[in-house]
Amino acid sequence: MNKTKVLFVCIHNSARSQMAEAFLNQMGGDEFIAESAGLEPGNLNPLVVEAMKEIGIDISDNKTKSAFDFFTQGRQFQFVITVCDAASGERCPIFPGITKRLNWAFNDPASFEGTYEEKLAETRQVRDSIKSEVEKFIKTYDSVNF
Repeated sequence: MNKTKVLFVCIHNSARSQMAEAFLNQMGGDEFIAESAGLEPGNLNPLVVEAMKEIGIDISDNKTKSAFDFFTQGRQFQFVITVCDAASGERCPIFPGITKRLNWAFNDPASFEGTYEEKLAETRQVRDSIKSEVEKFIKTYDSVNF
């Protein structure tokens, strides 16, 4: 069976797209191959690493990657899902062979303010929202097969 290839994109590939990639590979690994990339790759967000580790997913060794590098390599995906605000998602290149492009807007953990614990609590909320959206995506894909 050919797996459906999904690319998650956000600004820096440091938080939201990394979480989405990890969740889809964990929950939908039989049907999907998920990757993630950023428009301007940065550094992995330590709050995200901690929030994911709390639920048993270790992304600490992940590297940030460039969406434009994937594009220039001619990589093909059935879905490109931007997980940043819609305006930023519009900067994402159009990949050849895409059958569907989606935008799931989530708050950026890098923008959170307050104490470490307050920022971690907000990051957990984003993590849980992304997990929920990935679960819905898998169920919708299974029932509709887009």
